[in-house]
Amino acid sequence: MPGEVWPLIPLGELTENLDGRRVPVKEIDRKSGPYPYYGASGIVDRVDGYLFDGEYLLIGEDGENLRTRQTPIAFMATGKFWVNNHAHIVRGNHRADTRFLSYVLSQTEISGYLTRSMMPKLTQGNLDRLPVIAPPLAEQKAIARILGALDDKIEFNRRMNATLESMARALFQSWFVDFDPVRAKLDGRPPTGLDQATAALFPDHFDHGADGVVPKGWSRKCWGDIATLEYGKSLRDYRESGDKYRDFGTNGLIGFNDKALCMGAGIVIGRKGAYRGVHYSPEPFFVIDTAFYLKPESTLDLKWAYYELVRFDINSMDSGSAIPSTSRDDFYGIPVIVPPQQIQEAFGNIIGGWFTKMYANDRQSRTLAILRDTILPKLLSGELRVNVAQKMIEGTK
Repeated sequence: MPGEVWPLIPLGELTENLDGRRVPVKEIDRKSGPYPYYGASGIVDRVDGYLFDGEYLLIGEDGENLRTRQTPIAFMATGKFWVNNHAHIVRGNHRADTRFLSYVLSQTEISGYLTRSMMPKLTQGNLDRLPVIAPPLAEQKAIARILGALDDKIEFNRRMNATLESMARALFQSWFVDFDPVRAKLDGRPPTGLDQATAALFPDHFDHGADGVVPKGWSRKCWGDIATLEYGKSLRDYRESGDKYRDFGTNGLIGFNDKALCMGAGIVIGRKGAYRGVHYSPEPFFVIDTAFYLKPESTLDLKWAYYELVRFDINSMDSGSAIPSTSRDDFYGIPVIVPPQQIQEAFGNIIGGWFTKMYANDRQSRTLAILRDTILPKLLSGELRVNVAQKMIEGTK
């Protein structure tokens, strides 16, 4: 059990508190810039100035998240940033490693230190009194290094996926919204970044109609002309992690189980709820009954269809029921400009490798997160030593 190997020490004896340097800035007074502006649960804005430069630990001071812990109550902030007065800011003193403290607090019970009010609050006085596990500093640094390496890789994967996703959206915007290859050929220029075979797929002029211009040979249709929405199925038994089939609900991935409803790649569209997303699965998957899955014509490329659907605000659709819902009839009436199949496939082929990499990164990050969450409490309690944990991590590579 935690505390049996190493002593419990009040957090205030292990940290330097810098709350006095916090400065809140009203949203109307903020100027956009490159520096993160932190609140109780993370970045809330980006501003043109900073208060801190270095590595610090931010701890939520107020908000319901202190009770529910839907997001971490303590998180690292590094580099140049600004903090409002909804997050405590501390760093380890000569007795503690700052990053180690972030992991300790993720496992620390704080409910008894919150004020008894409608809005939970963790005062600075109560924060300082929190008892936390405090092994020797060298052990703290070793634990933080082990766990930090896992989190750093997860963050690296997240950033890489964000970059690849941005590239895919930019290419879709260029080809299917701005029609850049068509406009280039219309001006007598070779389309930028396209090989000769791909460039030849695009026309060199537009058809003009009452609804605007469309590249010659492309069709104006509605989604009901090219696809149907199929209902998901009820599913009682699914796990939070696993390597079999992914389960999707209205907001995205919800878990894993041993059977698939759709036996290939596909698109999921949220059916019920205030937020209903559009999600893509590159492999067989299951859809629960809070969502639809798209059944397209055989001539549609799913990657093109996915980015076309992402453009539309599904949440603006409302069937008028008590719970916001996506109406299939309304969906079928959404207009869409459909490019020839060869151009759709050319787009899908280009971004296919990016999708494969994003999926591999996501899969690896889930594995690393499971490992981190498994060894974290054992490292903090002393049940698992750093050298053993290191061998466990090396065994996952």
